[in-house]
Amino acid sequence: MLRLAAASLAGTAIEFYDFFVYGTAAALVLGPLFFPAFSPLAGTLAAFATFGVGFVARPLGSVLFGHIGDRHGRRPVLVASLLLTGASTVAVGCVPTYGAIGVAAPVLLVLLRFLQGLGLGGEWGGAVLLTAEHAPPERRALWSSFPQIGPAVGFLLANGVMLALSATLSDAQFAQWGWRVPFWMAGGLAVAGLWLRSSLTESPRFLEIDDHARVPLAEVVRDHWRLVLLTAGALSVGYAIFYAVTTWSLAYATERLGVSRSVMLTCIMAAVLVKGAVTPLAALLADRYGRRPLCLAGCTAAVLWMFPMVALLATGAPLPMFVGFLGAMLAFITMFAVIAAYLPELYEPRVRCTGAAVGYNLGGVLGGALTPIVATALAEQGGRVPWGVAAYLTVLALLSLGCFALLPETRPAPVAVERPATG
Repeated sequence: MLRLAAASLAGTAIEFYDFFVYGTAAALVLGPLFFPAFSPLAGTLAAFATFGVGFVARPLGSVLFGHIGDRHGRRPVLVASLLLTGASTVAVGCVPTYGAIGVAAPVLLVLLRFLQGLGLGGEWGGAVLLTAEHAPPERRALWSSFPQIGPAVGFLLANGVMLALSATLSDAQFAQWGWRVPFWMAGGLAVAGLWLRSSLTESPRFLEIDDHARVPLAEVVRDHWRLVLLTAGALSVGYAIFYAVTTWSLAYATERLGVSRSVMLTCIMAAVLVKGAVTPLAALLADRYGRRPLCLAGCTAAVLWMFPMVALLATGAPLPMFVGFLGAMLAFITMFAVIAAYLPELYEPRVRCTGAAVGYNLGGVLGGALTPIVATALAEQGGRVPWGVAAYLTVLALLSLGCFALLPETRPAPVAVERPATG
């Protein structure tokens, strides 16, 4: 289990590195390079729109790779999705800017971002299911939380590289070629990920299935449509919180508040580091007390924290911003640490790869794709403190809270241990 969990963590870290490095570049540099005819605000919105394309592609990737996972096994999904995401990320780093090839530049950017999202849409389901279906029931949330640590590692790696480049290069050098370096690094990381996954064995639960679904998506739509909608709605606030902190706030603070890139990246990375560290703790609590209570607690915390978080961000001071981001990340991970065990347990094994992945990635469209765009527009309409963004995030948190309340508990019942009779 330790070897399997480590390989799943490393793989998801690499895939999310590819996905996150684009988000950071969109917040910092892609607008003026690929949409120079736009105003600064419109350029940022356009860059975030290309960022959102990746989320739109993720449900399609979950359908494509979910079909493979339910029909042919979880393991092939991990290899194919890693290759697709890695190759498209390297290609983003090679796209000429608008000044060199005109409108073809943003078109290529959108296409490659779509392919990134397609690969990541398959990655999560394969990595999580392979770990969850190997894990003992009484520790399923703990072992399944390892792939959920991967996004934090990928984010820290992506932003660490960006931070180092921002600190060592001039603004002109960073805009000319520095931003491309993290994308090129994805090639080496993909090779490392393929090597780590080469020795993984197929899920025993998949091998036990005698009657595989012929068209998994059709069964999911017919028999589990309500569950898919509820899980998508429940997860939307988690995505919204994460990308409000890691993408929108980065653009907002650097452009509107005049905070340096290095300060913002450091504050955000510190909060994400703590989030990654407490992931196993939240998973242990889910194994002890159940999946649903942790999700409800995280949603409730999000409802209460969005207004304070935005107020702390608006100060522009490092310590208050870090505190705001940290509270948001802790609310987020209280929910998402247990999702890797919760979602697979909600779906029957024959359509589990498709159902869990589609619900997970539809939540990304609702929360992740729209949040940077909506938050940027709302912040432009307000004063120094963008209360409209706080209200938007709070409404999403209430929606997710209602969806989690309608989902059942899935924690396996503890196995009773018979004690020898005495007398």
